[in-house]
Amino acid sequence: MSTLTAAPLAELIERLFAEDEATSPSDLPELAAMPREEHERLMRSKTDYAEFYGRLKDMPLAVSRETGVLLYLLARSSGARQIVEFGTSFGISTLHLAAALRDNGGGRLIGSEFEPSKVAKARAYIAQAGFADLVEIRDGDALRTLATDLPERIDLVLLDGAKALYAQVLDLLEPRLRPGALIVADNADYCPEYLQRVRAPRSGYLSVPFGEDVELSMRLG
Repeated sequence: MSTLTAAPLAELIERLFAEDEATSPSDLPELAAMPREEHERLMRSKTDYAEFYGRLKDMPLAVSRETGVLLYLLARSSGARQIVEFGTSFGISTLHLAAALRDNGGGRLIGSEFEPSKVAKARAYIAQAGFADLVEIRDGDALRTLATDLPERIDLVLLDGAKALYAQVLDLLEPRLRPGALIVADNADYCPEYLQRVRAPRSGYLSVPFGEDVELSMRLG
């Protein structure tokens, strides 16, 4: 059995997914009453994202169960040792990636989350799973926290924070992506700039939509 499917992690992940599935942003009155056009604007905004996601501070906003397993499979099969995550939230995706690091023999996962209450929850779950030695969650805006002190070579990246910032976060990480590094971008449709970049011929990436909500890209040599 892998770390992902063994106790205590399997039970913790199942509980967190169940809690996630029991909530929805539409449960918040201010969001339920928001016109669709305004919601779309905020999702694509490079300036109002902090306010928008601040309203969602009590929502896990987790990756899907399938994407969680995909993250483990990609990190495990590629032998990833250095992982960067943009948008940790409650840490469900982080747990999947850290399980792969453990099964790969160790490594380092750097996460970034600007909502302090989410950072506290993610750190608690990471400690509960026994991954505190593998994971560092940086508290604050990723455009600042991921701008320094990165690994020399990054093996895998998860983009799952403010969608409009995907291209800017990639700018920070790109110089350190090793040839063959994988990038998983959740809900990347909200950042056309990012999709245009990774899908363009001679962009340095090979990229393909995967499932309903993921863009999977590989850094070419």
